[in-house]
Amino acid sequence: MSLTPGAPAPHVIVVGGGISGLAAAHRLTGAGLRVTLLESAGRLGGKLRRGSIAGAPVDLGAEALLARRPEALQLARAVGLGDRLRAPASASAALWSRGALRPVPTRRVLSLPGDRGPGAAGAGPRIEISEDVSLGHYDAYGYFDGYGYGSEGALGAGDPYGSDGTYGPREAEGSDGAPGTETPDGTGDHPDGPRGSAVAAGRRAPRARTRTRDEAPGAGAGPHPAGPSIVGVDGGVGTLPGAVAAAVRAAGGEIVLDCPALALNRTPTGWEVRVPARTLDCDGVVIAAPAWVAATLLAAEAPATAAELSRVDYASTAVVTMAFRRSDLTGLSAFDGRSGFLIPPVDRDLCHSTIKAATFLSHKWDWVSRRARELFVLRTSIGRHGEEELLYLDDADLVGASLRDLEEVTGLGARPVATEVTRWIDGLPQYGAGHPARVTRVRDALGRLPGLALCGAAYDGVDITDCVASGQRAADELIGAA
Repeated sequence: MSLTPGAPAPHVIVVGGGISGLAAAHRLTGAGLRVTLLESAGRLGGKLRRGSIAGAPVDLGAEALLARRPEALQLARAVGLGDRLRAPASASAALWSRGALRPVPTRRVLSLPGDRGPGAAGAGPRIEISEDVSLGHYDAYGYFDGYGYGSEGALGAGDPYGSDGTYGPREAEGSDGAPGTETPDGTGDHPDGPRGSAVAAGRRAPRARTRTRDEAPGAGAGPHPAGPSIVGVDGGVGTLPGAVAAAVRAAGGEIVLDCPALALNRTPTGWEVRVPARTLDCDGVVIAAPAWVAATLLAAEAPATAAELSRVDYASTAVVTMAFRRSDLTGLSAFDGRSGFLIPPVDRDLCHSTIKAATFLSHKWDWVSRRARELFVLRTSIGRHGEEELLYLDDADLVGASLRDLEEVTGLGARPVATEVTRWIDGLPQYGAGHPARVTRVRDALGRLPGLALCGAAYDGVDITDCVASGQRAADELIGAA
């Protein structure tokens, strides 16, 4: 590719219109490259999806941006959403454990495994870490439930915080080369993983290289900045994809929906991407699609890499969003000031609950309560890796299971005035044993194929911020080669 003055700008095709692909397209158009983004579905955004219930705007997928890394917030500001960024209105969650709602400790010394060799579940030194634990603003979809604590657990025996691998990288015994501990000053071997939380020590984290938690790419480490750990967007984080897409189009980029990429082949001058009924020529390609799609596209040019990618596993989840009359909550102290609750795996097994967590959206985000003053909106999360059969129940069954568990935990026995069930089938990659090494092998192999880059949740973390950073990194690789 060439950015020679006077010469036509290089043409890059981005495959995938989730937030990773959109972030890549935004970066590429900003650098003056011609961009065509192909999305196989009829909408953009991937796991960012805006909806409404009883007139209130809600996110039906991921719903907050990590505030302790800059990439997602900078992107939101760049596309005109800066004045709509909001901190959570409530940040006080609870754990449902041993038959009662219990507060999450705000400060606790964690005793976590420092190192584990293959076959040694508890081997290695233990590191005492004292950190703030502010978890009220993390719901089970994408922020708290996937921290990936070791199976020995934290804050006591077992794994009390629910790191069963549904929403984040799955813990795997003997995970080779997956660093995951740090000392309180941030100097330990701790990659900047998918959560960036104050309590991410001791986990197996999905990074091929290490970086301290607060270190943006290319920056030095520093203390946690003041302010909230996460922020939302007034009207929903699901508004971000549309804003990024508008910016891409304004910069001359083309976005084509309902247009899956079917095959990818090298040419003497670049690449060709086959789509239904035609073939597109380009100078470079960013594959911002799930690992199995990337595997299919790379089968001809990089069969060994395709085989690696085909082994990346995925989990499915469902979100059940419900609106109740506010009067239905009268006298129910379980809702007082809380943003939600989490049910740890051991307690789910004991009480046979279906839901993993509930988020009280009307408490958490002020724009929800402001636009539905007479209603109380919440959502529950269902499904974990290996138990996806639950998600194929009828909507009414998933709503019914959620209501039964809500009544058990909170005493809420009313019927909702509106419901919405959203299934994310194969929605979240699972980082199993050897994942960082696999990502390194994949990227090393693709380094021998000029003009090609990968990005997305399958590689460096499933958080929105990780996905944005991944897309920008892929774009920078092609910009740097131009």
